[in-house]
Amino acid sequence: QVQLVESGGGLVQAGGSLRLSCVFPGSISLINTMAWYRQVPGEQRELVAMLNKDESTKYADAVKGRFTISRGNAKNTVYLQMNSLKPEDTAVYYCNVLTIFLRSRWGQGTQVTVSS
Repeated sequence: QVQLVESGGGLVQAGGSLRLSCVFPGSISLINTMAWYRQVPGEQRELVAMLNKDESTKYADAVKGRFTISRGNAKNTVYLQMNSLKPEDTAVYYCNVLTIFLRSRWGQGTQVTVSS
């Protein structure tokens, strides 16, 4: 099973920035959507941002105007640029790829902690 490889989490002060990266180690022709989710202990995993095959994007209301999802030149990498971070953005962030066969692949998760 293809495993996504994430990087870029860490500890940052409120107002700071972080960039998360995720590599899909498979053929780019298999990719349908690429997305980032986050999860806080005791709560459900929630969608943060999604990038569709036609390059359209969707964002959670809580991050609109602060986060940007994009693909790398190689097209098998997805980034999440997070600016103006707030303590409530603290969570484990997961990369997700939905293939053209509607199979969902997840990364291992990366911790983002924003201090006040």
